[in-house]
Amino acid sequence: MRFPLALTAKIARHIIKHKLARTPKFALVLQLEPLHTCNLTCTGCGRIREYSTSLKDMMELEHCLAAANECDAPMVSICGGEPLIYPKIEELVEGLLDQGRIVYVCTNGMFMRKKMKDYLAGIYSPAIEPTLAKLLDAKLISDKDAEFIRKGKKDGRPTIRPTKWMYWNVHIDGLEYTHDLIVEREGVFKECVEAVRMAKILGYQVATNTTVYKETQVQEIEEMFKYFSWLGVDGHTISPGYDYDAAKRDMVKRLGRDPKDFFLTREMTRQKFKDIQKWGENFTIFGTTVYQEFLAGKRELTCTAWAIPTRNIRGWKAPCYLMTDGHYAGYREMLEKVDWNKYGVVDGVARDPRCENCMVHCGYDPSGALGTNFQRGDNWKNFKYNFWPKPARYARGHEVNAFNGVSIGRGHLAPVAAALKTAGLTREGANTDFYLNQAHASKTSSEFADAQFGPDSVGPSQREESLAKFRDAKKIELKTE
Repeated sequence: MRFPLALTAKIARHIIKHKLARTPKFALVLQLEPLHTCNLTCTGCGRIREYSTSLKDMMELEHCLAAANECDAPMVSICGGEPLIYPKIEELVEGLLDQGRIVYVCTNGMFMRKKMKDYLAGIYSPAIEPTLAKLLDAKLISDKDAEFIRKGKKDGRPTIRPTKWMYWNVHIDGLEYTHDLIVEREGVFKECVEAVRMAKILGYQVATNTTVYKETQVQEIEEMFKYFSWLGVDGHTISPGYDYDAAKRDMVKRLGRDPKDFFLTREMTRQKFKDIQKWGENFTIFGTTVYQEFLAGKRELTCTAWAIPTRNIRGWKAPCYLMTDGHYAGYREMLEKVDWNKYGVVDGVARDPRCENCMVHCGYDPSGALGTNFQRGDNWKNFKYNFWPKPARYARGHEVNAFNGVSIGRGHLAPVAAALKTAGLTREGANTDFYLNQAHASKTSSEFADAQFGPDSVGPSQREESLAKFRDAKKIELKTE
């Protein structure tokens, strides 16, 4: 099966219960944002900008758990911000599991290994020494980490433990060069890979979460699936990049870019995803075949954003995860007061202009499961897709050129780094004109990206973004090697 039987059965029972009760609207997945603080500033994400005045605010643990009980969704996706920054993330995961929910921890991967080392410390006994030896041999922990683990954990707090009811859901938007570019920090892809490897050794379930943008090359996405399948990940979630208001504002204000050059229109989405059903045959892509047909342009669906509600520090966010017209004190209040007929696209016509290009999973994936726009054979297609054997692990993933960026000296900041070295600048507050001109002259990164994935791949435009950040900086600390 693509999705474990117990989890599939839990979600199916939830849908059947509400269908029999004729419940008009109910939650399938709760998007829970206990905070909006993040350690990264990813291109295309407007979250930490939309809530920029409340970065230090957090939901109380009790409010988080109460929100899950209130909407009673069988699955909770803990997102943000970066959820592993939340001080009580262990208690939150444990509390949701105690409620009997499926838990996804949506993370950029940078703190995963720390949390897993805490878990090992919490269960340490000499019996796990072979596991420590394996992790040491794979260079996934250091000798210092091993000593920390052997001392044990005595603070009495829970840890995030492996269980069939929990997934690490790791943000991966491509191979090394592309992913590091989108998250705007070199080395993140490598850390994600090491976290995934460590998680699989320890028995965790791991999924990847990918957003596709205008500059994303389909060939690279397929290579990414191959590589992470080979690493043993349990599944993939993939969705088109949508130009929602907060993301557009951030792109214009912070990066000085036209959002039309980055986000997808509906037609572009259909072109990018025309082969998604083939991907679904070869890789464990989560979701329904009905949603895949929608992405491929083979059918229409209407939005069911109410099925994946968002609860954050301001309340229940409406109408959806990406658009914000208000926040409500209660889930039921939100369902009753929001005029849901004002949103979405029906018969090719956007009810709200902001919905025109949206085809994202948080609005349309539940439509495939709930029978919206039902066509004969849909139930059988969904049943077959989820209950048929899981695609085999891709055996040749080691042949994928996954580390095609900073690991081989070709990160997106490589031209700037080379110019710095050439300039020999070593003092704080140095004039940047010289090395900026040198960086503009260098085409190393763009030529490399073109050779990898074609002339429309990430290249000059992203390099210009990096240069712009340096240009805007008033002071730069430079160090000699």
